[in-house]
Amino acid sequence: MNTFGNNYRLTTFGESHGTAIGGIIDGCPAGIEADTAFIQSELNRRRPGQSALTTSRNEPDTVEFLSGLYEGRTTGTPIAFLVRNRDQHSKDYDAMRNLYRPSHADYTYQMKYGIRDPRGGGRSSARTTIAQCVGGAVAKLALQPEGITVRAYTSQVGRIRLDGTYRDYDLTLTETNAVRCPDARKAAEMEALIRRVKEQGDTVGGVITGVITGVPVGLGEPVFGKLHAALGAAMLGINAVKGFDYGDGFDAPLYLGSEHNDTFCNDHGRIATRTNYSGGIQGGISNGEDIYFRVAFKAVATLLREQQTVDRDGRETIINAKGRHDPCVLPRAVPLVEAMAAMTMLDYLLLMKSR
Repeated sequence: MNTFGNNYRLTTFGESHGTAIGGIIDGCPAGIEADTAFIQSELNRRRPGQSALTTSRNEPDTVEFLSGLYEGRTTGTPIAFLVRNRDQHSKDYDAMRNLYRPSHADYTYQMKYGIRDPRGGGRSSARTTIAQCVGGAVAKLALQPEGITVRAYTSQVGRIRLDGTYRDYDLTLTETNAVRCPDARKAAEMEALIRRVKEQGDTVGGVITGVITGVPVGLGEPVFGKLHAALGAAMLGINAVKGFDYGDGFDAPLYLGSEHNDTFCNDHGRIATRTNYSGGIQGGISNGEDIYFRVAFKAVATLLREQQTVDRDGRETIINAKGRHDPCVLPRAVPLVEAMAAMTMLDYLLLMKSR
């Protein structure tokens, strides 16, 4: 399945070492200002080689729009785009052509399709998420006139984590450091950890927190199209994601019902809640409060050290991975979490408007 969404739809194509990554956006409203500089800036946030914390693969990741835009605005027709691959080192994978890399998709792709592209993981590579970032950037532009804002930040790397909630931080500081954490002291600790892990040929995971503000009441389609379920599906479709929760999530069992209920109040004529343990969603429908959620990422599976594995014939052997890889996916995954959330919100907003 290579299409995401129902009303706002993104179909993607391409492989890590192929000619290009691209996509077609269908269902985008007409007349949206197509700020191509903003779209490119979103791609720049996820591009490789942007800091010492990321892979050294040097890709410009310049987006080319082929259709669907005219005089700086969307036309309501399909928006086709390409991002060409420029810096492939496919020979790095020659020795791994017949080996299964631990915790990658090599084995499952081979068993399912009977063939796979071993160069950088082919279609299963996180490089293909370029297309999601373009789709998400266009969705952000469509959400702007509606007053809906999507932000994300790194809230944990390894065992180093931020205290409190998103309300305790100035999220405008997220882009002031390479790890994309709004707390400068914690960011320095996270960066130091990533550097140490990288020197050891190892990798480390963490958590990204997402925050959506300006959401109207009523987004979500119970019982099987609940808004939080859609956000969860979007996040779990991202490479290396192992978990998702929203509101107080897995902390909810710590509270009694009398402690956990979000009681209603009249906030200057607007019905609101005094607390927001629900994370802005009740009964699968947005209630007008901020939506906040967490996305857990595992450590990157490619280690620059020897590991045990098997070859295609089942013979046990040793793999010594080559190539250029991130020691921690978190810094470059922040814009991707935002992109998937933005596309989900626009998809559900368009559905509500169609009623």
